[in-house]
Amino acid sequence: MILTLAAAVAMNATATCYGKPMAKNCKTTTEDSRLTTERAMLATENGKPTAKSSRRAMPKANVPTYTEWHDLQMNAIRRLPLHTDFFSFATGETGNLASSVLDKSKSRNFLSLDGMWKFKWVENADQRPEDFYLADLDDSEWKEMPVPGNWELNGYGDPEYVNVGFAWRGHFQGQPPAVPVKDNHVGSYRRTIDIPEEWDGKQVIAHFGSVTSNIYLYVNGHFAGYAEDSKVAAEFDITPYLKKGKNLIAFQTFRWCDGSWCEDQDFWRLSGVARENYLYARQKNVHLDDIRVVGDLDEQYRNGILRLKPSFTIEKSKKVSDNVEMEYALYDAEGKRIDCVPRRDDSGEIIIAVDNPHKWTAETPYLYTLVTRVKLLGKVLEEIPVKVGFRKVEIRNRQFLVNGEPVLIKGANRHEMDPDGGYVVSLERMIQDIRIMKRLNINAVRTCHYPDDPRWYELCDQYGIYLVAEANQESHGFNYGDDAAAKKPMFAKQIMERNQHNVSMYFNHPSVVTWSLGNETVMGDNFLQAYKWIKSQDKSRPVQYEQAGKGEGTDIYCPMYYPVDRCEKYCKDEKNTKPLIQCEYNHTMGNSGGNLKEYWDLVRKYPIYQGGFDWDFVDQGLHRHPVKPMSIDGENMKYSELRKIKYTYGGDYNKYDPSDNNFNCNGIIGPDRQLNPHAYELAYQYQNIWTTMKDARKGIVEVKNEYFFRNLSNYALAWSLLEDGVETQNGTIADIDVAPQQSKAFTIPYDLKKVKGKEVLLNIEYRLKQKEPLMEHGQIVAYSQLPVMMNTETATAEAPAKGKKVKIKVDDKEETAAISITTPDMQLCIDRTTGLISTYRIDGKDILGNGGTLKPNFWRAATDNDMGAGLQKKYKAWKEPEMRLANINVRQLKKENAVEITSNYNLIGVNAGLVITYLVDGRTGAIEVTESLSVSNSSKVSDMYRFGMLMQLPYNMSQSVYYGRGPIENYSDRNECMPLGIYSQDAKEQYFPYIRPQESGTKSDIRWWNQLASDDFGIRISSDKPFYASAIHFDTDEIDDGDEKDQRHSSELKESGFTNLFLDAEHIGVGGTNSWGAKPLDKYLVKYGDKQFKFTIKPIWK
Repeated sequence: MILTLAAAVAMNATATCYGKPMAKNCKTTTEDSRLTTERAMLATENGKPTAKSSRRAMPKANVPTYTEWHDLQMNAIRRLPLHTDFFSFATGETGNLASSVLDKSKSRNFLSLDGMWKFKWVENADQRPEDFYLADLDDSEWKEMPVPGNWELNGYGDPEYVNVGFAWRGHFQGQPPAVPVKDNHVGSYRRTIDIPEEWDGKQVIAHFGSVTSNIYLYVNGHFAGYAEDSKVAAEFDITPYLKKGKNLIAFQTFRWCDGSWCEDQDFWRLSGVARENYLYARQKNVHLDDIRVVGDLDEQYRNGILRLKPSFTIEKSKKVSDNVEMEYALYDAEGKRIDCVPRRDDSGEIIIAVDNPHKWTAETPYLYTLVTRVKLLGKVLEEIPVKVGFRKVEIRNRQFLVNGEPVLIKGANRHEMDPDGGYVVSLERMIQDIRIMKRLNINAVRTCHYPDDPRWYELCDQYGIYLVAEANQESHGFNYGDDAAAKKPMFAKQIMERNQHNVSMYFNHPSVVTWSLGNETVMGDNFLQAYKWIKSQDKSRPVQYEQAGKGEGTDIYCPMYYPVDRCEKYCKDEKNTKPLIQCEYNHTMGNSGGNLKEYWDLVRKYPIYQGGFDWDFVDQGLHRHPVKPMSIDGENMKYSELRKIKYTYGGDYNKYDPSDNNFNCNGIIGPDRQLNPHAYELAYQYQNIWTTMKDARKGIVEVKNEYFFRNLSNYALAWSLLEDGVETQNGTIADIDVAPQQSKAFTIPYDLKKVKGKEVLLNIEYRLKQKEPLMEHGQIVAYSQLPVMMNTETATAEAPAKGKKVKIKVDDKEETAAISITTPDMQLCIDRTTGLISTYRIDGKDILGNGGTLKPNFWRAATDNDMGAGLQKKYKAWKEPEMRLANINVRQLKKENAVEITSNYNLIGVNAGLVITYLVDGRTGAIEVTESLSVSNSSKVSDMYRFGMLMQLPYNMSQSVYYGRGPIENYSDRNECMPLGIYSQDAKEQYFPYIRPQESGTKSDIRWWNQLASDDFGIRISSDKPFYASAIHFDTDEIDDGDEKDQRHSSELKESGFTNLFLDAEHIGVGGTNSWGAKPLDKYLVKYGDKQFKFTIKPIWK
């Protein structure tokens, strides 16, 4: 038998290399003795004929040729058809139907495959062990690998990150279906398991939740199946290959296969097994194969219509087929049975009418449970619970509607990523993510760019998150030309199957409100056919695809990174009929997230514009030294502690793999789920309760409920009155029951007769009265700060100096190195060569650090968005412009008991003049500084990052107390989230440790700023206008990358000897449109032009 098979293989084999006909210099991959052995194993075991088994006879043929991994048309062998997400419990195991989700791991029908497996890894595909599945293989020298687990995070290979271009970019030039052999790592797994005795006679299915990039599965030496599409479950019927007692399960997976051409997503490229992996047992002769459930509503959105489409395997024998009965029972969330429908067959659609059910929305995620019971001769064989939500999704009148309401999509894109587990994301981490989403008012997630772990959908059903469920399809590396490979028929099957898998698995989840065909792959007939197939299968949801634009193949206009002005243009054009919901926007890479207000002003203005999905939810940084997942509490760590964590991004592991640097670090939150500074702005713009002042004198405010399905009865309004930043009055309004989408006036009972302050503000907070799922009692869900009495100039200006005149000594001799001004308590020196302060001493204590000064500053460490727009090069003239000192003038003002020193400069390279005036008050030691820039209007000079000054203070003068926006850093285009108040911070906590170092720490709308070495020594900065300020322990040069990005990390930064106090009259925004070309909006730029910055430095001392 073996010889005959070998001869047949030798005669019929086709030599291939990289998926193409073999070239002369290419190694053959014909299947010789190895394939012969595999086929022989179907008839023998350990070299002996296999005895008849009590199980079904083994299937014939369909033996792998090991060309499947580079064959676009062969994506599965013996893989069971994908079905909706459910588990068949044994009789009596579904007792607690009020439970959120039944735990299948406790079922008698479940056996986990997770744990440690024997493992062998090879670097190149042609080195893989061909006998990995043999029962008598000696694997004693093999290592171990956790399942689930990514190789690269367990010591085998390196994590690789690329955004554009396939994972083999720069190393392999082949075209599809060709796949590299070199660098194509292969992992082989083996594990022996015991099958429960009670499973004897049952059908046993192997379930692998996610294997990248493919799986060749063997059981007891027999080939059980092959599968691709790494982000959906692969299931195989392994019943024929099992025996009583111990069983060997072995599988092999390649780093890349032909499916990798369709898995070119913008994330870490990792390999191995993720998600849950297990065996489950069910009855052979009768069982449920699939069930599709639609919880619909009537046209009035009142009554429920539950539509069921089940399919079964029923043995075609009279004993079985005549005695099978199905029962469909619907229970409410408390476990009370609503209805029960018996059936004698599985044909046709089943409809259960429910009078006025609780409706499912992201705001009110009420779930029913449908239990399908399969009976034979009156005995229940299996029970299948499926969660059901009644809701209707449709597009009408240019709007996306849920239950008839034009909901706003306050969304985020979410990659499945853990800083220690990689693709392995625990249930606890998923719950944490949803809890943070609730905190940030995120109500929708796009599963970018693949289907997620099934448990994620269950959680979104339970806690209320709208999902755009995306197929595992991205071929970004092909680009978008008419000749792009993804447009060609060779990819038709891949694109269709991946969409079929997505819909087939996640059809039943009420949280899925839209299907997405994939991401960043050229539009063509392949996608159009996938669109049509989905529409034929599911009438209850719209389908979207970004590359379809406004044309056929999408029901929603879902562009990515559409600028604010183009969004408004779309909204104004009445010819546009599709709702505008950006699939990606506000690219939050590094210090970013600007101009979100402008987007949401438009969303709230134009009905056709209904929101979008921020890119993206979590930074993909990995821990350089992995620890136990979730052992780092990033949410509650100080910045100085976060800075100690060593994160990695693209290019950090080696110089060989292609890399797109830190482009995978663009999260709303950080890897350990710490809130990035821009998260606060997103939470603010996404909030659902808004307050406007109607009559400040009477304290009348209007409260707008932006929810669509819930009132405000579980919220209390807490208010406080601030006078010049200090709270003087407060109170609570317990009952603010405002109906959805309605507004109501309330009177805040503050007493203006008691007010003495110059700047009076009203703070409003909305707090939960009773805890809700994943949200605590008292949690603030929305807030506003409203002006009551605003007199900014009066509030920020310093009062005139008082006190007796003192003798001021001025030493202006030309032969001295510095101009010296002294009083009994103060010494000030202006360096004659620079025109800058070299000494500033009060009561014998230095205010400047050793070698420090106060100097003009136009530069910041480039942010990721700055780099993307090339501003670090366009603005380079302002980095260190040559300041050519023209002269220094000294004037003593005896009447004012003051001295005025003026330094005049020519700024070479930017065609500008700069004047710095120091007005020194002898009575207080204060200095009024005026920085004036005059430019040539005819000059073609770039804009600048900032216009201000840098004061280099002693390191220990590190405590900041200020009146301005805070406490989190904020910029001109990202500051609405930060209310005005008085805040206290240390310099070590003002620099936020972005994974790649960049500008950080700035606060806006500063009225005054105290920088202190102790409670009784320091300085106060004030100005006649609100200004920007920050104090950090890093020099700009240390943070700045220069012209190009390097592999740098905040954990590696070296502290300065100074506390650097940055003071700006103007500071450019951070931008938020994209990170590869867009500057901040025009109104947030610091334009080339005449400018002036006047501020006062007043010593604080006793």
